[in-house]
Amino acid sequence: MGLEEEIREIEEEIATTPYNKSTESHIGRLKAKLAEKKEKLENQSSAGGGSGYAVEKTGDATVALVGFPSVGKSTLLNALTNAESEVGSYEFTTLDVNPGMLQYNGANIQMLDVPGLIEGAAEGRGDGQAVLSVVRTADLVVFVLSVFEIDQYERLSEELYNNKVRIDAEPPRITVRKKHKDGIHVTSSADLDLEEETIKSVLRERGYVNADVNIGEQVDIDRLLDGVLDNREYLPSLVTVNKADLIEPDYLDTVNEQLREHDIDPDETIFISAEEQKGLDALKEAIWEELGLIRIYMDKPGRGVDYDEPLVLREGDTIEDACEKLGGEFEERFRFARVSGPSAKHDEQQVGMDHELADEDVLRILTTR
Repeated sequence: MGLEEEIREIEEEIATTPYNKSTESHIGRLKAKLAEKKEKLENQSSAGGGSGYAVEKTGDATVALVGFPSVGKSTLLNALTNAESEVGSYEFTTLDVNPGMLQYNGANIQMLDVPGLIEGAAEGRGDGQAVLSVVRTADLVVFVLSVFEIDQYERLSEELYNNKVRIDAEPPRITVRKKHKDGIHVTSSADLDLEEETIKSVLRERGYVNADVNIGEQVDIDRLLDGVLDNREYLPSLVTVNKADLIEPDYLDTVNEQLREHDIDPDETIFISAEEQKGLDALKEAIWEELGLIRIYMDKPGRGVDYDEPLVLREGDTIEDACEKLGGEFEERFRFARVSGPSAKHDEQQVGMDHELADEDVLRILTTR
């Protein structure tokens, strides 16, 4: 029996087994075994070669445009960046990953127009795994939906989930520490619904014999597996609805209702027309906000403050992060810094490496000679 057939059999058994306390542990073992089989199949596919989609990450952040064929991703990429992705009204126009650079607020944001996803991509259909592997390296996923096919969102989300991408979620608060004896010991700060034996069954199926497991939140079997495995990617997302110029006024309520059915807030959805280049400013601003980018204006000795080419960092970054991005010998020769702006208590505040910066701070770094 091949791996694909084994996977189908396990999936069928999970689907046909009623979930209750008496079957919980069995289902947990099945899901752990399923994850292992899928990993083996993925490794076999990778070892088998193929062209793949290797894209070098450049710029201050990377955004993946995800959508089914012919939703207008290529047109959108061309409208946002300096790329020249082939545009056509038929499926699979984009056969390779096309990068472009969005320049916004002084930042260089790499945009990736990945080939249109199809159902079964996570299992390899249509070079799906190669496509999805590119998505996993991004900092933000932008779902590009057709205004007439909002249901595409559910299928796209499922394909990403099946390829270990967790959208708009935080990693579960689970730690597993191997030890040499005494079996598996489970502690938790939450009142867990999962039986302790179910947790131990999942761990044993993943090869743990002796381990201390601490669970800091309520989890189901899937979240438990996510916490035990270290190959999940947790990415934020935005939803944009393309071809909005084709919506008749009386159809807008239908579109909004369809969005709500998929737990998407219409007020947080960016309606655009890539063809007519409408709504793009709102999309750029939303990308900037979701990436959590900040601008730091450098006060350069003898040249004043450079407002044209800011140093682009992330929310929460410190002076140390700024020195690291600036490169050179800033870290080794650092004495102190002076900051004016939102993060400073007063202009020219003297700060050290651990000072947290904010958007549009003015920074001067003083170094030893």
